[in-house]
Amino acid sequence: MKTKLFIVLIASLILVAFTVPDKVAKKAHKEMVKFYGTENFSKEIISVPKDLNAQTLTEFGDENLFKINSGGKLLGFGYIGNAPSKTATFDYLVLFNKDFVITKSKVLVYREEYGGEIGSKRWLQQFEGKSFLSKELVYNQNIIPISGATISVRSMTTEMNTLLKSIAILKKSNIL
Repeated sequence: MKTKLFIVLIASLILVAFTVPDKVAKKAHKEMVKFYGTENFSKEIISVPKDLNAQTLTEFGDENLFKINSGGKLLGFGYIGNAPSKTATFDYLVLFNKDFVITKSKVLVYREEYGGEIGSKRWLQQFEGKSFLSKELVYNQNIIPISGATISVRSMTTEMNTLLKSIAILKKSNIL
């Protein structure tokens, strides 16, 4: 089972060197408008050099890591990712404050019949306050399992750990 999940994860990481699909970008924009309480913000794409991207555990594409500014003021940072579920993938948004502490996570598009409960605000709130300085997130220890969504819960947990470790690498390399 772990081998299968690992293969799906690796395959999705290869595919995740993606440009964010329009549908996903629109949903992310709508979520940021709601979160920040304004439509007057801009996204400044953060470009990660290929050699550094190879060192991170997260594949940063052309549009999926960005600064969020409004009126010349930094509101925070955002990341749009794609993670494997049982037979498909799901897209998610993570918003960070200026110090790269997670302030919001949202499942934008879930493509499975089962497991969509990972999109609930209550379940996703457990990621808020976590940062690259936090201890590792562990399924069934500090991450609550969801019956019927085991694969998606494990996948989202892995994605968050990977993202936070990658953020640490980018900070250490002065990209962020």
